[in-house]
Amino acid sequence: MEETCSRCQQALECRVDDIQNCDCNTIQLQDVTKTFLKKTSYKCLCNNCLQQLDYFAVLDQQYKHPTTPSEFVPHIHYYIENGFWVFTEFFHYQKGKCCQNGCRHCVYGYKK
Repeated sequence: MEETCSRCQQALECRVDDIQNCDCNTIQLQDVTKTFLKKTSYKCLCNNCLQQLDYFAVLDQQYKHPTTPSEFVPHIHYYIENGFWVFTEFFHYQKGKCCQNGCRHCVYGYKK
């Protein structure tokens, strides 16, 4: 059945009724990513988005979750827009849960 990726809105063919032959079944995800996906509100995701989310587990090994302002890494945890800090998807991933505030880069797929 024709679907759209619930993260990037790209067209994809979802075979939820035949999951063994679904394109998403060709991706080997880390166990931590599978656990993360259970906490999200995403439905079908394209392989590109699955790979991007899986890469967050790799980044998580490189960068610790910041607890003080000096630990934030520009373009990893945040970027500056019009003088304001904007937190990245990876920062929200490292938080470990969705705050359900409708964050611009919500990694959990939450929409207000």
